[in-house]
Amino acid sequence: MKKAMSLAAFLIVVIVAGLMGYVRFAPVNGNDWHIDLVHRPAEIADVSLEVVHRLSNGAYVDLPQPAAEARITLGRLDAVALATPRTLRVAGSVEEGHITWVTRSRLWAFPDYTTAQITPMGLTVFARQRYGSQDSGVNAARLSDWLARL
Repeated sequence: MKKAMSLAAFLIVVIVAGLMGYVRFAPVNGNDWHIDLVHRPAEIADVSLEVVHRLSNGAYVDLPQPAAEARITLGRLDAVALATPRTLRVAGSVEEGHITWVTRSRLWAFPDYTTAQITPMGLTVFARQRYGSQDSGVNAARLSDWLARL
């Protein structure tokens, strides 16, 4: 009986460690997440502007601005994002007017992707998770924090 419980405990540890390794070391292909926000994804609906809209798997915001101002805001947003712990730029640049970052959670290193792009209406920012279907408001909170720090 003791051996069976020890084996079960060992298997649980191996499975959990395997899942953590899979999440933590899954390759990040920036092109998969560096999506075009000019042609809006279906998840993003046109609603009120300058409000962070929470989605089941993320959040987004539209900041109506002239193109020159949107480029300055994108540069500031890039600096804020890169100052956020466990956040890296995976694609794009301010010069391109289109950037995608990955932010990983502390314990499991779950990746969340945030894309910002200068669009005809100004600057659109879309944050979403890679795994699961519910993010419990994590992306909306991060996006709100980033905007508050601009």
